[in-house]
Amino acid sequence: MNSEVEERAQRASRDPGRIALVPGALALLPEYAGQQDPLAELRAACRAAVAWLCEPGETVAVQCEHQSLRLAEHLVGEAGGTLHPIDDRPAPTLVIGNGSARRTEKAPGHLDPRAASFDAALGRALTSPDPAALARLDGTLAQELWADVETLRWLGAEVLTGSERVMVDYDDDPYGVQYWVLRWERDQGVGG
Repeated sequence: MNSEVEERAQRASRDPGRIALVPGALALLPEYAGQQDPLAELRAACRAAVAWLCEPGETVAVQCEHQSLRLAEHLVGEAGGTLHPIDDRPAPTLVIGNGSARRTEKAPGHLDPRAASFDAALGRALTSPDPAALARLDGTLAQELWADVETLRWLGAEVLTGSERVMVDYDDDPYGVQYWVLRWERDQGVGG
């Protein structure tokens, strides 16, 4: 039990204060938004979460796969912030990741019956929040389900303490891909 308390205190010392999760959907980039924008609700939720994350001129840390860096730069730039890689200095943190891409027959990875239960468990871990469950995510199953969860595993292992307030801005599976837009904030003075 002492090791769990020590681990929470150690995480709190690296507390970024505010953390936001958006999906790594390249369709959120402006060149993909047409007159009929099928992702308008998701796009608005991402913009609102990133605007909450950073004030104009603020520096934001980002944790994402390389292909999602352009999306992170766009969203943070749109909010007037700048990016820097994760380091030991506390900063508002943008995390990019998503659930499975195999929830329906028309999904990018086609239907996999394991996708719904995987995403349900992942959603519970994100919204509880349950750092241990996030850190233990099955990477092999995630790959088979086309889920982008390495950043979410990092979030559970390195950042979240379980004491954060969680705000859910978006939870849906357009085109058979599970996307969340979430915000976590720790109460001032709460160390875990």
